[in-house]
Amino acid sequence: MARVLVFDVNETLLDLRVLDPVFERAFGDASIRRQWFGLVLRNAMALTITGDYEDFIAVGAASVEMVARQHGVTLGETERRSIRETMGNLPPNGDVLVNLQRLHDAGFRMAALTNSPLDAAKRQLGNAGIAPLLDEIMSVEATGKFKPAREPYEHAAATLGVTTAEMRMVAAHDWDIAGAMRAGCAGAYLLRPGMVLNPLYPAPDIAEVDLNRLAERIVEVEMENAPARRS
Repeated sequence: MARVLVFDVNETLLDLRVLDPVFERAFGDASIRRQWFGLVLRNAMALTITGDYEDFIAVGAASVEMVARQHGVTLGETERRSIRETMGNLPPNGDVLVNLQRLHDAGFRMAALTNSPLDAAKRQLGNAGIAPLLDEIMSVEATGKFKPAREPYEHAAATLGVTTAEMRMVAAHDWDIAGAMRAGCAGAYLLRPGMVLNPLYPAPDIAEVDLNRLAERIVEVEMENAPARRS
């Protein structure tokens, strides 16, 4: 049977670029959105490494305040609320819905595994029209550790009733793919603009520049290795 496809959410499925005008209004510079999200990921990983945990929304809010201090900007509640509300209503990237439908029609079980809290993830994916195509929506909050720690991937496998070897992580972040592969999963790296293969991490057997090509390769590889797929 083909592996279960487990998708990362932010940037992989959902388009964070819609936050750019929000950051432009708040900071006078849309590019600060990328700085902010990089800080969110760094802070989340640091919490896991040091044995602490705060939910991803709290990490995002703290990171906004840090970026504001770095740039000497005083944010009002209107700007903070706009960032929160936009983050909760992100649209899917343009290549997502058609390719998730394609993979669904090909018989794949599909799930999401995100650093976001479960309730927030369900709202995000529901608002984006993605949730109906997924068999399961899962959050790292069940483990108290952020990806790429191995526990979220192992918990996802247990939730899905499979081993990690029967999962393929699909993500636009090299660290997410690396963490999944270290936990025993296969990887499919979505090289969205600016993303490159990291020579320090194990190379996944699938890496493509858009989800159209990635979906094609997933079908090819998984059907070759496991022709008896789910009906």
